[in-house]
Amino acid sequence: MSEEIIGRLIGDKIILGAGALSDLYEQGYFGRPKDKGLELSLVEAAYLLDRSRIKVLSEGKELDFQAFFQTASSREKGFEFRYVVYKDLRERGYYVQPGRPDFRVYPRGGHPGKSPAEFYVLVISERMPLPLQEIMQPVRVAGQMRKKLMLAIVDEESDITFYEAKEKAMSGLMAEVEVGGMATLLEDRVVLWDVAASSRLHEHGFYGKPVGGRLQLSLVESAYLLDRGVITLVDRSGGAMDLKSFAARAKLIEGDFDLKFCVYKDMRDKSLVVKTGFKFGTHFRVYKQVQGPGKVPHSEYLVHTVSVDHVFLPPVLSRAVRLAHSVRKLMIFAYVSDEVRYLEIKRLKP
Repeated sequence: MSEEIIGRLIGDKIILGAGALSDLYEQGYFGRPKDKGLELSLVEAAYLLDRSRIKVLSEGKELDFQAFFQTASSREKGFEFRYVVYKDLRERGYYVQPGRPDFRVYPRGGHPGKSPAEFYVLVISERMPLPLQEIMQPVRVAGQMRKKLMLAIVDEESDITFYEAKEKAMSGLMAEVEVGGMATLLEDRVVLWDVAASSRLHEHGFYGKPVGGRLQLSLVESAYLLDRGVITLVDRSGGAMDLKSFAARAKLIEGDFDLKFCVYKDMRDKSLVVKTGFKFGTHFRVYKQVQGPGKVPHSEYLVHTVSVDHVFLPPVLSRAVRLAHSVRKLMIFAYVSDEVRYLEIKRLKP
């Protein structure tokens, strides 16, 4: 440094004089110019203080790094986590500025004033419950601004796992099947008795599973085919069932049936093939297209249905995304607000 740079701690900002502009802002894009001086956030000041780039005074007394860190932690909720992420990204060679929701990160080779930010960053503690809407709000803002949203989850050992979160437009290539027949609701599944109809539905729509030539359908598959008039349905006593009565019965068997059916229907209507995701710990595994039972590809997506007021636990979220990645699929969370919406979360290597 050409001369000693001293800042004053005022509230949750550090205010520096005009000399800091050339040394800190113009060379490293720290802080924001303000009133002919420079204003730093607490995390920026901690980073610079730790590197002896600045000194910080509070009520006329100089604060060392420990004293400043403890003071900053008491003034800004989540300061410790944001500092860990800020330091990590800076040391990876990125220019980072405070912004919504927590930081703006510029692409390598870019900087403020030269190029737009590439990522908005949301910092999360491993122990912090994360409501779906607290992800979706910055996801939408990032999408509107043509940015990516980075979730930076800090664990108890201050290691960081990075994810990208974005809204996903779902669509497939599967043609509809119009030929079905009479089916019966048994214990917790539906059986289509006609062997020829069973074969057509399975081979051309990849519905159900043939058992002895007769198709066994899941509850959501049955509701979808019933709704479209592809099958007619009776209970074990032979009583006819419409969609409303079947859904009421299905909800007694599967408490979240209504939500799952809404998502299932939306994906089938978008020409996707939707099958149970039980063996992956999710509601559905989803294919863009299946040419036939003998040509089943790897599914592209794992889709888990959540309520609009769902609260994620970061360890659970991490397990789901890691599992999807390990089996070469994308992890999608589906929820219903004004319509069915899809949130894709995947691992990110900055």
